[in-house]
Amino acid sequence: DTPIGKYGRMRRQYLKDHRPILYNQMILNENLYPHLLEIDRTARGTHGSMLPHMMEAAGVTEELKACDPMRWVGLMNALTAQIEEILIHELICS
Repeated sequence: DTPIGKYGRMRRQYLKDHRPILYNQMILNENLYPHLLEIDRTARGTHGSMLPHMMEAAGVTEELKACDPMRWVGLMNALTAQIEEILIHELICS
């Protein structure tokens, strides 16, 4: 009933392209969908917990947002891309 999110879809495509035997086994055992939901939930939770720590380390603050919004957006985009790369490496392609 619950739609799988971005990271679940990425995991499904990875399994389909690079691990076809595992993908087919999971379909036959009817545990692919729960697995994809769990990957998506884990990835979203990890993203949510990593972002504040990385923002603090990079010096991204509300003050910066008010003073230099373009720099703030650039830094936020860079941090989000870094987190997504970590998630892809550790959750999606493992």
